[in-house]
Amino acid sequence: MAHGRMDHSKAPVLDAIADYHRRGHVPFIPPGHKQGRGVDPRVLEVLGEDVFRSDIIMMNGLDDRMMSGGVLSEAEELMADAVDADKAFFSTCGSSLSVKTCIITVARPGQKLLVSRNAHKSVIAGLIISGVQPVWVHPRWDAFWEWSYPPAPDEVAEAFSRAPDAQGMLLITPTDYGTCAAIKETAAVCHSHDKPLIVDEAWGAHLPFHPGLPAWAMDAGADLCVTSVHKMGAGLEQGSVYHLQGDRVDPDVLSLRADILDTTSPSALVYAGLDGWRRQMVEHGEELLDRTLKRCAEVRDRLRGLVTVVEREHVVSPDRADDHDPLKIVMDLSELGISGYTANEWLRSECAVDVGLSDHRRIAAQITVADDDETVERLVTAISALVEHSGELPRAKRVEIPDPGELELEQAMLPREAHFATASHVPAREAVGRICAETLSPYPPGVPAALPGEVITEAVVDYLLSGRAAGMYLPDPTDASLNTIRVVDQR
Repeated sequence: MAHGRMDHSKAPVLDAIADYHRRGHVPFIPPGHKQGRGVDPRVLEVLGEDVFRSDIIMMNGLDDRMMSGGVLSEAEELMADAVDADKAFFSTCGSSLSVKTCIITVARPGQKLLVSRNAHKSVIAGLIISGVQPVWVHPRWDAFWEWSYPPAPDEVAEAFSRAPDAQGMLLITPTDYGTCAAIKETAAVCHSHDKPLIVDEAWGAHLPFHPGLPAWAMDAGADLCVTSVHKMGAGLEQGSVYHLQGDRVDPDVLSLRADILDTTSPSALVYAGLDGWRRQMVEHGEELLDRTLKRCAEVRDRLRGLVTVVEREHVVSPDRADDHDPLKIVMDLSELGISGYTANEWLRSECAVDVGLSDHRRIAAQITVADDDETVERLVTAISALVEHSGELPRAKRVEIPDPGELELEQAMLPREAHFATASHVPAREAVGRICAETLSPYPPGVPAALPGEVITEAVVDYLLSGRAAGMYLPDPTDASLNTIRVVDQR
């Protein structure tokens, strides 16, 4: 990828922090810790003084009272130039906020938006906040692996035929399992209706910087793209960027909508992480990712001798995924007889190795530019130990996975209407046939099994209750035990 328009050796936010230190500013404004001088020494001992020294307010801190130095705007322009976008917007509230901003920009309250049903819970929150009417585009189900892939372009076209007045499409890719959608073809479908495509590419911060990785949404023709630099990049937690290209979305409206959601006290630390990541990847990204891809291939080869590793050939085909991110290593543990939940906990407690996604049969480990020979050796050694001790661990409990189509629930009310409706808790089994009034999301990956406004089915209740008994984590229900489910009162 060429980055020819701007000087990418610059890092405006980092440079402003260094200049602030050099000039010896004495603040009488927030943050109240004043470069750490007021912080308990016990806190400094854990977090370090430099964290607080660089926690500086933007207005009248890193920039002047009128923000005339353009510190943030220049950093965002550099980011846009780095990834072939027209504009980039930094967010310190994660992609959860960024995707909400995109939703309320593309569609107004009461208007329709095509939404891939494998959406993250933050998308559902955006629908609740906005009052936008979702038109669900259902993902493709794989009965063998018991997971879903993003919807195909043909399914998006069919959804537009059902809802020709939809204002655009929101597509989620890559999934938490590393499977990817056909972004270019999906964008073409949207653009044939002169409607924008939003891509929730939270797991794709690294994609613009190496030709051997799946397509980057901006290069594939998306109009808006959200990415979490903290996930697969080297930014701090909550560091997110949303990107814009073309003229189907007004950048001034996007800024206007963002302003009602954004914090007025953004973290310079998070901005600095985004700024530094962009500079690093423009200057060294392809080299770093070359090394990472080679290391990841070696790790896959070694792990393949221990467990079932999900490979590209397992998931990429015309009726499955369009592409696959090799840096997300998904391991199926079915042959060991243990669940991903059990494996996750054992690896953490016995090996001090933390993996991300875990479900009833799998765990996933992500490899990034931060990994080296030592870290991947720890992973392989830990998985080897897991295999060795797997016979001593609790057997996986059966999870009642719904048949294809059984998770395509009837949407009886808008998510917003159901969320704010008068509601009561009923025993989980008695919720069958009732309208859900809360979000029920196994986490990770955070894709709701049922969401506000959908009619709860027996298959979904069986799935959630059996999953809960098997170790599934459900952070959303107001009754965390899932003994009861919040439903809309009968009307």
